[in-house]
Amino acid sequence: MATVLVDAENVRCSLWPNMPENELVERSKAWGEQNGHGLRVVWEGSESADDQIARLVRELDPPVWVVTSDRELHERVRDRAERIIGGGSFASELAAG
Repeated sequence: MATVLVDAENVRCSLWPNMPENELVERSKAWGEQNGHGLRVVWEGSESADDQIARLVRELDPPVWVVTSDRELHERVRDRAERIIGGGSFASELAAG
């Protein structure tokens, strides 16, 4: 079982029209349950979502997957994340339900 960190705004805005926040959370949690993974949807807060994800990738026990299309974040986590899933691909999979 992997811990999957979802770059919320990146994924939410990968579709048009943008996926509503609550729908992203609900569909992501359902995806995690269906696929046997722990899942965290990461939003901007006191630190940026990118900073939170980069920190969590270092702190969490492997395996950790990251869902984002952000190239800079991809570079920051690629040495520690076991898998990086594109935000658009993930959003499309969620929308297809």
